[in-house]
Amino acid sequence: MKKKIETFNFSHTLLRVVSPLLVLAALVATAYFLVNHESEYLWKVQELNLFLDTPLFLKQQMVASGWLLTWLGSWFTEFLYHPWLGVSLFCTWLALMMVAIGGAFRVPMKWAVVLLIPVAAVVAANVELGYWVYYLKLRGFFFAAAIGTTLAAGSAWLFRLMPSNFGLRYVYIAVSTALLYPLIGFYGLLATLLMGIMVWGREGGREGTKVSVGGRLALTGFALLNIIIWPLLYYHFVFYQTSMTNIWWTGLPIFVIEKEYAAYYIPYYILAGSLMCLAAMSGRWQGVLKWPALSLACQIAVAAVLVFGVQHFWYKDYNFHKELRMQQGVETLDWTGVLGEGASLNDEPTRAIVMMRNLALLRLGRLSNEMYHYKTGAKASDTPLPLRMTQVVGRLIYYNYGQTNFCYRWCLEDGVEMGWRVEYIKYLIRCALVNGEERVARKYVNLLKHTHYYKPLALHYEQLLNQGTKGKGLRATLAADKEFEQILHLMTGEDRLATDGSVTEQFLMNQFIINDSDDPLYQEQAVISALWTKDIQTFWPRFFRYAMTHPNVHMPTHFQEAAFLYGNLEHEVDISGMPFDKEVVQSYKDFMALAQQCRGMTEEQMKPVFYPRFGGTFYYEYYLIRNQKLY
Repeated sequence: MKKKIETFNFSHTLLRVVSPLLVLAALVATAYFLVNHESEYLWKVQELNLFLDTPLFLKQQMVASGWLLTWLGSWFTEFLYHPWLGVSLFCTWLALMMVAIGGAFRVPMKWAVVLLIPVAAVVAANVELGYWVYYLKLRGFFFAAAIGTTLAAGSAWLFRLMPSNFGLRYVYIAVSTALLYPLIGFYGLLATLLMGIMVWGREGGREGTKVSVGGRLALTGFALLNIIIWPLLYYHFVFYQTSMTNIWWTGLPIFVIEKEYAAYYIPYYILAGSLMCLAAMSGRWQGVLKWPALSLACQIAVAAVLVFGVQHFWYKDYNFHKELRMQQGVETLDWTGVLGEGASLNDEPTRAIVMMRNLALLRLGRLSNEMYHYKTGAKASDTPLPLRMTQVVGRLIYYNYGQTNFCYRWCLEDGVEMGWRVEYIKYLIRCALVNGEERVARKYVNLLKHTHYYKPLALHYEQLLNQGTKGKGLRATLAADKEFEQILHLMTGEDRLATDGSVTEQFLMNQFIINDSDDPLYQEQAVISALWTKDIQTFWPRFFRYAMTHPNVHMPTHFQEAAFLYGNLEHEVDISGMPFDKEVVQSYKDFMALAQQCRGMTEEQMKPVFYPRFGGTFYYEYYLIRNQKLY
């Protein structure tokens, strides 16, 4: 008998140790994978966030319920600028959330693993988003669920600790709902619902106090009544910037673009459902699975299911992360790094990847000789959303190709639609600078100075403005800066705005073909745009214009290839006197000879035959790359 008691005590001790260790391991693993595998995603999250240390910014958050959630969430999101720091703060909130939930629902230490269920839901809600990060309107969404759940559980904890005086509990439910709803929105209503559930457990009254079924029903009914009434009261008398249909869901992201994408709400359903179950179990844990070995096995199984679940929700699209890393490189002017990312591909690239890679080649002065040397493609983004490139890299592309009016336009439109973000303000400053709009630039610089991590950048732009005002002029000052120098070459000087139809690539290429400039770099890009159309009549005017503006420059390889091919196809332009490289001529002859050998094969059958020898030529691009989808 003594031996059995010792074994039983050892098993209980093991339970108390293993369960907290599983919780700690989960937090460490979450931090590790976020920092080491999602650093570019975290960077983008904080780029598409904005927190200003001004009273006006705080007042702007207070026009809708859940304002404390968005204000705090936006502030903490700033720290994702350093992934390790932002993730540390995020995991700290997860730990606080578990403490609050455990205290509210009296989860014993040996069952601490169940606290990982809401944690897994919060993590999954953040890592499942993918391209939604460009469309979400909820400020500070990355921290919102953790902060909201922590405060909701804390309110329920106070409810549990109150005396069993039902009159006092009625007052507490009403007051807490009235206070929490404007602060944390949905999560304040969730706290009230949890209180309504807790009264059916041992929390209905303190130990030794009997509470009638009628009394419990009355408290639950009162909690539900508060959930209905307070949002309506605030909607009619306080908050006017929330639609009637959303007043009970403020503080939650809205996954609607033309239609609702309900699958993205699943982690939030799991979060709310797990808290409701824990509330129902409050004070009843001692009777659950009295056999320690079985309890241990169950907890390990729960942990394994949660790991599988989070891994299932985790968005792992290769091209999505590749695009983000390239955007980071563009932002830091690391053109070699951008090219490296765009060259090392394990999958067919999206058009966004191809365009950023070509931009890097242009900045490095290698585009007209090398742009066909890399894998091309137009793979659809792995998302159910009606995705447009304008939302992903449109601003970046327009700005870096000198189309500042279109970059400015999309920053303003998206700022109004989705809320102002650091990325938008940076591009608004840059566009105003190169357009010579000093007062506009200063307005946005002053905004950016009120951020934490982007204040040095704002001061740098302010310094350029001051130098331009006092010295040779703003344009001359910018022309000496490595960020702006090449962009000024690509600007046509025309101040007009049309519609791009949300098709960035096609519109941009047509702009270089339609407009004109004496700038040699502009002329190079105009020929490249003509090559993109694969239209012979479009090509020749741009080709000859380039030749005139580059009289002493060796004609780029791809331009020679196109001229030799088109000259032999139509014979309308005499190319006999043009000094083509021997390699260009021989490559064309070899290509055509192989084409004769492959007569009868489909284009898809020909691609693997031709690519090893001719994949880096315009000939391959012209004949075998077709029907690439634009978006």
